[in-house]
Amino acid sequence: MANRFVLNETSYHGAGAIREIAAEAKGRGFQKAFVCSDPDLVKFGVTDKVLKVLDGAGLPYELYSNIKPNPTIENVQTGVEAYKKSGADYLIAIGGGSSMDTAKAIGIIIENPDFADVVSLEGVAPTKNKSVPIFAVPTTAGTAAEVTINYVITDAAKNRKMVCVDPKDIPVVAFVDPEMMASMPKGLTAATGMDALTHAIEGYITAGAWELSDMFHLKAIEIISRSLRDAVANTPKGREDMALGQYVAGMGFSNVGLGIVHSMAHPLGALYDTPHGIANAIILPTVMEYNAEATGEKYREIARAMGVKGVDSMSQEEYRKAAIDAVRKLSEDVGIPADLKEIVKREDIPFLAQSAYDDACRPGNPKETSVEDITKLYESLI
Repeated sequence: MANRFVLNETSYHGAGAIREIAAEAKGRGFQKAFVCSDPDLVKFGVTDKVLKVLDGAGLPYELYSNIKPNPTIENVQTGVEAYKKSGADYLIAIGGGSSMDTAKAIGIIIENPDFADVVSLEGVAPTKNKSVPIFAVPTTAGTAAEVTINYVITDAAKNRKMVCVDPKDIPVVAFVDPEMMASMPKGLTAATGMDALTHAIEGYITAGAWELSDMFHLKAIEIISRSLRDAVANTPKGREDMALGQYVAGMGFSNVGLGIVHSMAHPLGALYDTPHGIANAIILPTVMEYNAEATGEKYREIARAMGVKGVDSMSQEEYRKAAIDAVRKLSEDVGIPADLKEIVKREDIPFLAQSAYDDACRPGNPKETSVEDITKLYESLI
């Protein structure tokens, strides 16, 4: 079976990357942008950095900001109607995963009206047409939604997240500008950074991993491990490295899948509105312990990439423990809670476990699992 790899047509990296938006829009003959960005980014002037580029180039746009942190079906539906009325011919998504996921869903539905029922996009939907062209401008160093073929929409009526996978939704151009991330508070920087590390580690050990994806994931683990603490301290170098590290992780996991860390985190976001990165960070070490027996020698390379010394002289048990300990230490250093005691209600665990088992990320886990196994994992964290 052939392995498929899907990436952006073009990406720009480094301080000032957003200045390239105007040239890309004009070069592609685009006339009007439909800008998706969440209310907080608009309120605090982050979105305005991109709007000034458009204004300076005389490029018209319409701003849409009815986007929740865990975007809902309703956010997508109102966005689709607003896009139709706007006269726009391309999308610019400014934000974290929420803005980009909303833009992806809007772009797919506009070009595939048979999928106007947002629920029909869950899983691998058989869409026929590419999304409306998307320019993606991340403001967090974590989701890598600017380079992935995935998006997640919350079905608020059922308290569940729908994972949608569609190669036709990938942004055509990504503008990965660390200056767009400089205003992130410490907590958000830590949470999104640990999300990126989870992408890299899960992508490296997932059932679909292969040599090309391994290359990206190991480099991402290395970059994130050395730079996240500095990014939380808001150093320019830390911000720049994290912007790159999370993107490199996205290049990999988008093409090979994830595992049950993500499938367990998704229901927490849907039911409790738990920030996705926080959920991943708390769950990751416990699931790494659970998966260890199915990972061969990969934890040795994870430990090495995280800066652990002397891994070649360690036994398998020792380097597996070293990798997990390094993840726990990084999480602790950036202020992530150690467990789910303040989040999960015990009576909700049966619902959470079934939701996690049904999640689209679960089949990628390197170890076969069950609702009972996932139940025990949740219970061990409260």
